Amino acid sequence: MLTGESLFMTAFTHGGTGKRKVAFASPYPGRIIPLDLTQYEGKIICQKDAFLCAAKGTSVGIEFSRKLGRGFFGGEGFIMQKVEGDGLAFLHAGGTIQEKRLELGETLRVDTGCLVAFTRDVNYDIEMVRGVRNMIFGGEGFFYASLQGPGTVWVQSLPFSRMADRVMRATRQYGKGGNKGEGNILGSLGDLLDGDGW
Repeated sequence: MLTGESLFMTAFTHGGTGKRKVAFASPYPGRIIPLDLTQYEGKIICQKDAFLCAAKGTSVGIEFSRKLGRGFFGGEGFIMQKVEGDGLAFLHAGGTIQEKRLELGETLRVDTGCLVAFTRDVNYDIEMVRGVRNMIFGGEGFFYASLQGPGTVWVQSLPFSRMADRVMRATRQYGKGGNKGEGNILGSLGDLLDGDGW
């Protein structure tokens, strides 16, 4: 429950003959990542609430962070999900998903909210953004996730929290029925010429 899952999981079992299908969908716009856990030494560490479904025998548990910086500033807190087993598992995340394989010692730095999952051997930590100008005007916050190989990392282009924030801002901005020049090169001037600004 601490990782965003409910107390119970639904199990689907085919008790007949022949092949049958079951379909699953992610709860918000994004992509579903199919993973064969045998290719990743039986364990993937992922953001809370990333788990969608898996074959029987796969367990979903808690991965505690032992690093203070990671817990306080990592975007995921001290608790992440771990998915363990030897079958297929499916994760979901927002926007476009990019898989990156890191060689030994290779480092990838990403926005803390964009980290979806990584394999067990990846060293994950939080680093402070360097330079006052970068902190203030960079638009990415004061910290980023640093991931060092070897291993595989999955990142997302649009975390759910960021998407929800943009929807809320758009709701406040466009809540009174105006289109605010959307799709119009002239913007507000175009609204005036169309008669919408009077």
